[in-house]
This record gives sequence, C-alpha cells and structure tokens, in this order.
Amino acid sequence: MSLTREARFLAVLTVLAALRLLAGALLPLSADEAYYWLWSRHLAAGYFDHPPAVAFVIRAGTLVFGATAFGVRIGGILLSFAASWFVWRTGAILSRDEKVGAYACLFFNLTLMITVEMLAATPDTPSIFTSAVYFWTLAKVVENKDGRWWLAVGVAAGLGLLSKYSAFFLGLGTLAWLVSSPPMRRWLLSPWPYLGAVLSLLLFAPNLWWNATHGWGTFAFQFGRIEAEAFTLRYLLGFLGAQLLLANPFLLVLGVLGATTRWHDERYAMVAALIWPPVAYFAFHSLHANVQGNWPCFLYPLLSMAAATAWQRTDWSGWRAPVVHWSKRLAIPVAAVLLTIAYAQALFGVVPMGRKDPLARLLAVGFPEVVAKVEALRMSAHADAILTTDYASTAWFTFYGPGPVVAVGQDYRWANDPAADPALFAHPVLYVSEIRRDDSALIAAHFAHVTEIARIDRKREGVPIAHYVVYRVSGLKGAAVGHIP
Repeated sequence: MSLTREARFLAVLTVLAALRLLAGALLPLSADEAYYWLWSRHLAAGYFDHPPAVAFVIRAGTLVFGATAFGVRIGGILLSFAASWFVWRTGAILSRDEKVGAYACLFFNLTLMITVEMLAATPDTPSIFTSAVYFWTLAKVVENKDGRWWLAVGVAAGLGLLSKYSAFFLGLGTLAWLVSSPPMRRWLLSPWPYLGAVLSLLLFAPNLWWNATHGWGTFAFQFGRIEAEAFTLRYLLGFLGAQLLLANPFLLVLGVLGATTRWHDERYAMVAALIWPPVAYFAFHSLHANVQGNWPCFLYPLLSMAAATAWQRTDWSGWRAPVVHWSKRLAIPVAAVLLTIAYAQALFGVVPMGRKDPLARLLAVGFPEVVAKVEALRMSAHADAILTTDYASTAWFTFYGPGPVVAVGQDYRWANDPAADPALFAHPVLYVSEIRRDDSALIAAHFAHVTEIARIDRKREGVPIAHYVVYRVSGLKGAAVGHIP
C-alpha cells in the first residue's frame, strides 16, 4: 500500500527534524554560538554585534537543558519547526493550494541555509522564524481583508527587528507592495498599517534605548558594513555561488521563476516586492564589498514558497518549460545529496581535511582536549585564571573550561559583563590564544612578565586544525583589566 503525498511529506520532515535534533546534541558549538551563549548569561536589551533575541532564545533552552550544546541550540531548533508550519500555511494561503504549502515547507527544510542557520544558535535563527511569521501575517491580511491583522504584522516586524536589523528590508518591501499593487493601495488610506508600524517600533524601543545609552554601537557596527571598496565582480560571484549552494541550484531556479511571474496578482506581487529589493541591494553591495552568504536567510521562507508555486504550475512555455522540468527532477535529489554530505562531514569528518575542513574550523572540534591540556598547565603554574584577547577563544574557554576566563581588550563586546576582580591577578595567570590571533603585546602592556610555556594543536583524528600558544603571565601593572563574560 503506497503512502499518500501528505504521509510522505510528514515522513521526510520527521527525518529532517530528527537529524536536526541529533546534530544539535552531538556537534560541538561554533565560536559564534558560544559567544551568543555568553550573552545569555547577562541578558540585556542589546549587544555590540546584534539585537538581543538570540540571547533570550538560548537562555530559554539552557534553563531546561543546562549549559550544553543541546541546551544552547534547542530553542532555535524548536523555532525551526514552528517556522516550517508558518511557511506551510503561507504557501497554502497565497496559492490557495494546500499542495503548494506542503511543497514550500519541504523545500524550506531541504535547503542548506535552513539546515545550517536554524540548527546553529545565532541571530539568523530568530530572524528566519520571525520572517516566516511576518510573511504569514501578510498572507492573512490578503486572505481575510481584516485590518486588525496589521497589528499582528507589527508584532512580527518588531520581533524581527529584535532579532536582526535585516527586518528593515521587510518593512520597505511591504511599503513597496502597498504602493505597487492596486488592490492593496486602499490600505494606505486605512489606519491599520500605521498602527502596526507603531506597534513594531514600541517592541523595538528597548533596543533603541540600549543603543542610545551605549553610543549606538550596534548600529555603527552593522551599518558600518555598508562602506564600499573598489568595484569588483569577485564578491558578486561569491555571493551568487553561496546562494546556489545554500539554496540548492535547482530550488533557487524555481524560486526565481516563481518570484518573477504573475505580478498583476496582489499575492504574487507581495512575493516579488519582499524578495527583490533586498536581493538587489545585496547584489549591488557585492559589487564593492563582501556579502556573507547567510545575509539573505530571512528571505528563504518566501523563496521556498515561490519555488513551490513554480513547481506546481503546469503552464510554463518557451525556454522556461525545460528549465522547470529539469529543476523539478533534480531539486530534491540534489538537496538530499547536499544534506547527506553536510551531516556526514560535520558529524563524522568522513574526509580528513585538517585546516581546510570549514566545518571542523567553525565548530569546536578537538577543543575539549585543548582545554584539558591548558587546565593541566594552569594547575602546574598555580594560575588563578585564563586570559583571552579574542571573542572566539573567550567564548570557547568559558563554555568548555572550568574558568574563570578574563576577556582582555575589545571592551565594547563586554559592555553588559562585570569587570574582572583584582584578586584574580594576585597570583600568575595564563594567556591563551590561537597563534594567528596572538596579541601578547597587549598582555605585555598590562603585565610585567609574559613568558611562553607551551604550544598546543587542536586536532581532528590526529590532523591539526588550529594551533594555540600559552603564556605564563604575572606582575599586573596598575589596575585590573578585562571582563568576566
């Protein structure tokens, strides 16, 4: 007896969910994940790098599962399941076809972007989730024509801004949709969209207040990335290549085709208005500076829906017909291969690549062994603390080590954290750094004696991934330095 389409979809989604949970429990944290975990230990309305949502998501998970990799990630993984439901419903509402909604949900979960970004505990996780909710609330506006849904749009937008500032693109896209789509222009004469905008700003206000009292640090950091370099195609090609990999080439083709047709219909006009302005900006920006592959992640719920729409259409003609035909045949098998390779390499390191393995370098593979060796050196040197000078080392040593860890330098990153206790420096301490980030000159500016005592390799299956240097430090000059994350 053959399974129904719905049963097959649910079976595949269940397997993908189980893999995400398994990987979330078994994979060591990336440096960024451990860094955001440090944020969750000192909750605030803002942080230097990003708005605060990810810290609260991590805190919720660790309250239940403790300071473990699974505890750090589980909140985001659960959000990925909820986001999948919103993608399903958005696709079904806008297309008026439950099959489109199901395919949209499936495509959403088959992309490497979602597999990576909604497994890792980073600001992208709440950003993707709130974007999925935002698109759903706009679909409800179209479906019900009830102005009160604009209040829900405002809530989703405000939570999106607390996740990542890329949510500003969603507001601009919505305005473009209202202006460009004749059936939607009537809302410009209604108070409801404006009330939704006010509600979003009220939810965003705590982060604005935090920035106002901290020199607008997050805004300066994020919008400072707009600075341009000389014209080059290198970054544009890199950006396009990243999207082909993260979306899957054939799902990306279907998504582009689905987002470039039927603009006369307000439902498809919504898709185009929300997708193309940020894509155009990222493409333009990439002509002058690097655009990281994860930046468009908040568009993937809508991109998945556009791909599902193209998949279900049967009236393609001209050159589009064979392109859609082959994309439909290859999209899911290619996605399955890419996901299998990604999970196999991340979990088992099937190909020993050393420093060339991006997953091993990104994740704390082999780091607990480094911590054990550093701890043995600390005990033999009778050192009371470990000093670090880069946020990655600070985060990993704090998460995987017994502590205490003192972050020296980059004070702007630790504005929410307490200053180091002067008593920590009454006896020797150790300074540990990855060799390529060695800043012993900074340590020497604060301490009279800085002596190298060891070098340690971080390895995977005996192959070095990174190299660390350890210094014995003593003789504090002046006041205590650093913060305790």
